[in-house]
Amino acid sequence: MQLTSVVTPFTDDNLRLLAQIGVTHVTIRYPGRGRECLETIKTQVNSCGLKIAAIEGYLPIENIKLGNERFDAEIEEMTELLQNMQQVGIPFVCYNFMAGTDWVRTKLDVRERGGALVTGFDVEQAEQAVSLSETTREKNESTITAEELWSNLERFLTAMTPIAEACGVTLAMHPDDPPLDSFMGKARIMNSVAGFEKLMQLVPSPANAICFCQGTFAEMGVDIPDTIRQLGPHIKYVHFRDIKGTREQFVETFHDNGPTDMYAAIKAYQQIGFTGPIRPDHVPQLVGEESGEPGYTMLGRLHAFGYLQGLIEAGRNDQEA
Repeated sequence: MQLTSVVTPFTDDNLRLLAQIGVTHVTIRYPGRGRECLETIKTQVNSCGLKIAAIEGYLPIENIKLGNERFDAEIEEMTELLQNMQQVGIPFVCYNFMAGTDWVRTKLDVRERGGALVTGFDVEQAEQAVSLSETTREKNESTITAEELWSNLERFLTAMTPIAEACGVTLAMHPDDPPLDSFMGKARIMNSVAGFEKLMQLVPSPANAICFCQGTFAEMGVDIPDTIRQLGPHIKYVHFRDIKGTREQFVETFHDNGPTDMYAAIKAYQQIGFTGPIRPDHVPQLVGEESGEPGYTMLGRLHAFGYLQGLIEAGRNDQEA
């Protein structure tokens, strides 16, 4: 498995820090059009002893999800991105199909172990906030059905999968977070194991794959190790995290302090032969980092990597015994 991390802030010191603790790869945000931006970032990352595993976040696909008049323009930009990724040598793009939002939380300062700050979600609070900020007319104009989303997704994959195959890039779908049936007037479709099985059948290809975000699948209420084995070879990218609660109401946890058997999860990845990027996600904010970006500060990530490395080594030793 490739130990992979986001880097916030994206500085040489943080890149070197990750290299020092055994991380080998990083994930970057989409920097905008043009290969030159990617080349510059690659040079910076490589100079610190790391490689770029994936691009995720800020991708030009919002109009693709909605299927509006900007669909073709964004297909063109995504095509350009995949071609640039081929030239630069970046093998994965992680995307989601949540229309109108990205991952959503209603609270950013829930107290976890020792007073560390984690994020939380409560659907009733979210719906109340939406009802106060939108008129009925605005809600109606912004709706999209599950059938429309599936149609737009199939149209996207039909266009992009052959290009991804030609460029040697894997498209890894992230689940809806939270995996509700709908949110803010828009349906959600990547919210169940059945949805991901349908995704794999939609356009069968090694380039059409899954980002297995453990926390989001835990929000679905599934057994994590069993689901890893069920989705098996389609899992090409992993977000390693945990939550307490349900999809309607949950909080993040330290990676070693949630209900999921994380050791069993690692052994399941090893059993399916997973060797791709795995990155701790949504880490707690520790002392001194309370003003940082919730879920993306550095100290909690260091703890998570130590824990993850121990699990991987234990699983490897168990296989060899």
